[in-house]
Amino acid sequence: MTKHVLLTGAAGFVGSHVLRHLLTNTDWTISAPVTFRHKGVPARIASAVADHPEWWERVDVVYCDLSAPIDPVTAATFGRVDYVFNVAAESHVDRSIEQPGPFVENNVRLMTNVLDYARQVRPELVLQMSTDEVYGPAPDGYAHREWDPIMPSNPYSASKAAQEAICFTYWRTYGVPVVVTNTMNILGEAQDPEKFVPKTLRALLRGEAPTVHVAPDGRPGSRFYLHARNLADAWLWLARNHRPQQYADGYDRPSRFHIVGEREVTNIEMVHLLASAAGLSVPELNLVDFHSSRPGHDLRYALDGGKLAAAGWTAPLALETSLKRTVDWTLRHPEWLGLDAAVNA
Repeated sequence: MTKHVLLTGAAGFVGSHVLRHLLTNTDWTISAPVTFRHKGVPARIASAVADHPEWWERVDVVYCDLSAPIDPVTAATFGRVDYVFNVAAESHVDRSIEQPGPFVENNVRLMTNVLDYARQVRPELVLQMSTDEVYGPAPDGYAHREWDPIMPSNPYSASKAAQEAICFTYWRTYGVPVVVTNTMNILGEAQDPEKFVPKTLRALLRGEAPTVHVAPDGRPGSRFYLHARNLADAWLWLARNHRPQQYADGYDRPSRFHIVGEREVTNIEMVHLLASAAGLSVPELNLVDFHSSRPGHDLRYALDGGKLAAAGWTAPLALETSLKRTVDWTLRHPEWLGLDAAVNA
């Protein structure tokens, strides 16, 4: 029987890549609750089916504000749901620092409402997208492992840690089959320019000095960057291959996996990689001491991805391939950076 997925956040950056990946690699049908009130853009959903108009028959876009409980009439439009893929969340550190209350409240409400729906419809799997940032900064030479202590540094990461905690309670109290994945910094086509990669590319195209946060001694931050389609591929692999751990079966915690980029890249190196992919030279960088300019900023994140790799998953897109693909697409679609015309690099 064809699977049916409730995919939240389908109009967002990551969610739209998950949507496209599911449509491309399965025959599944998808319900996509949207509001477009946050960072969702209708064009992201449209682009996912642009090359295959027949895919619209498999996608049902439903107006549904997940910050409120899912009412019975809306739930009935979703029909039978085999998998819940929860991508939707506010996800920007700077905005969470500027307005922490509404930011945290939205993410907590959203998570609770999605899980309340899940405990009623009893899906086979609830995949929850979380972040490396719940663990806080990683010391040099160390990569956080699944179930390391949680120590978020800013309201965004705290709200994601809160979502995880709520997931754990619904897993234990109600038997909701939750699987939490923690993911590194994500890049890809159609990302909002508030994020580091598109923001840096825009600065390079304008001939401006990209801003890079550094420690007081000048050391740049570093990340393990991951293309959004790699995240989508890992989720599809988990849906097909992993049976969620359940408290009723004697497990003391739900399933958790790290989805990690292939290698560590400093933020200064990322500027050079983006410039190279776009055929541009690198102007002088604007190095900013993050301690004074961005409280709650973590210099280094790192996750150990060995558990998922040992289970059998490998990322389909290498870092350089991901960057080249992202840059080439963005140069053809400069409107996503707020630029007027396509750039011929």
